[in-house]
Amino acid sequence: MLKVFLVEDESLIREGLRDEIPWEQYGFRFAGEAADGEMALPLIRKTRPDVLITDIKMPFMDGLSLSKVVHMELPKTKIVIISGYDDFEYARQAIEVGVDQYLLKPITRQAMRKTLLEMKEKIESEQEQNDYQAQFQNEMHEYEQFSRRRFFERVLEGELTVREIYDEAAKRSIEIAAPCYNLLLLYLQEKNSGTMEEQMKFMRTQEEILHYFLRHPQYILFRWNVNCYGVLIKGEADQIDKLTEKGMDHVRQICEEHEAYLEWYVAVGNPVERLSVLPECYKQVNHYFAYRFIAPNIHVLGENTLVDYFNTQDEKDFDVVDPAKMDPEIIRDFLVRGSIGEIQEFAESYLMNIREALKSRMFRDYVIMNIRFAVLGFVDSLAGAREEFRGKMNAWQHDMQMKPDQVRDYFVDMLQAAISLRDEDSDNQSKKMLRRALEYIDRNFENETLTLNSVAAEVSVSANYLSTIFSQNMQKTFIEYVTGKRMEKAKKLLRDTDRSSGEIARAVGYKDPHYFSFVFKKTQGISPKEYRAGKKRTT
Repeated sequence: MLKVFLVEDESLIREGLRDEIPWEQYGFRFAGEAADGEMALPLIRKTRPDVLITDIKMPFMDGLSLSKVVHMELPKTKIVIISGYDDFEYARQAIEVGVDQYLLKPITRQAMRKTLLEMKEKIESEQEQNDYQAQFQNEMHEYEQFSRRRFFERVLEGELTVREIYDEAAKRSIEIAAPCYNLLLLYLQEKNSGTMEEQMKFMRTQEEILHYFLRHPQYILFRWNVNCYGVLIKGEADQIDKLTEKGMDHVRQICEEHEAYLEWYVAVGNPVERLSVLPECYKQVNHYFAYRFIAPNIHVLGENTLVDYFNTQDEKDFDVVDPAKMDPEIIRDFLVRGSIGEIQEFAESYLMNIREALKSRMFRDYVIMNIRFAVLGFVDSLAGAREEFRGKMNAWQHDMQMKPDQVRDYFVDMLQAAISLRDEDSDNQSKKMLRRALEYIDRNFENETLTLNSVAAEVSVSANYLSTIFSQNMQKTFIEYVTGKRMEKAKKLLRDTDRSSGEIARAVGYKDPHYFSFVFKKTQGISPKEYRAGKKRTT
């Protein structure tokens, strides 16, 4: 029920309105009264009424002054001025300060009823529009994330000039300007598929981690891939280290508490003072990020936290090389979860601690065979023996005279061939899955219960994975695609039938005809009624 507050210095009029108007019958609750604006203001701030009814002439603070303050502080509050002065100047001033209605005394019950019902309808209409806008924005949030991700990919890969970065950021309402920057890459993955309860725990934990960065303007959060997020940190040069540490501490504290079901890593670079240098910062962070495969027990990956690991790179004696760092499972884990873009950094990280030991021909041959068998075992696990890959393997028969600096190139070539094969298989499977998803959407887009989750369940993948694959392949989000299908069907029905807007809304998957009209106008630029009238004029 809406709240109404009354301000009137004449007690007989105030009490008469308070007691004689059936407020609840008109959809209002009488929330308070005062004899002048000065007394009323603190009460109004406390009760935050939906409608303020105030006399224009009062001692201490008149109705216009009160209305001006209320309009500034509580812009959603509707203001009704009552006055004994039929003066255009008063009415003009009332309009200037944001008054919604101007009533002349004496106030009849019929006039008050008409005004209250108009205010109620106006408030409900505005609230409905706000709700529709919020719903539409929530649905479009997936698109914003896709657009944001592509923007940051181009920034960090060095594809944009500084001017282009500012222009593209402005289009997406991203406040990117700052004296100094740093970058975090965050990996979050559920350890096991587990029970529904464990999945919900993971989702809540992930939301808690990410919401922190969304709440603070010094951090710009963006999705990087299915399980990874990026955080661009921006601030003053003397504050950037503190902001970086606070962000990392937030991630560490939450993740350490939930390690039973959460696999996590966070990599951090060194601050830079120019947007044009961000690609160098990214290259550094990506290098550290690759160590999640090499040193899985180190969850915070950066120059300081990896110092002990880096210090082992001076080992020169073959006998003191740590066998754990040569475990083929490290290579296999990377082949399962790594990406083409991480190969160079992974190969460099893997070989770093044995670079000197590679001078031994016997050890070098061992490393090459270790790589060979790890990669071949992985490829066979994809889909049995692959003749094409085995042919490449034979072509790469290692030369017993291979030099130490050639091992890295050999390693990179093997990884690239295997991951390309993996991605080809994955791409084929993804396309099959996406084709099934599109067929399901095409059959069911008219159903109001169609959601990303329901489609993901139909094709047996997670909603997160489907969202990512959909955006990458279709160059539009799930919501954009479904909305586009619905709007095309709606336009056809508007052109070719005399069905009402409400009937068409239900026919294309919207149970609320008003929201359908809102979305139609938002996406097509005109209302359904205007579209139909325009089509009729052209036929």
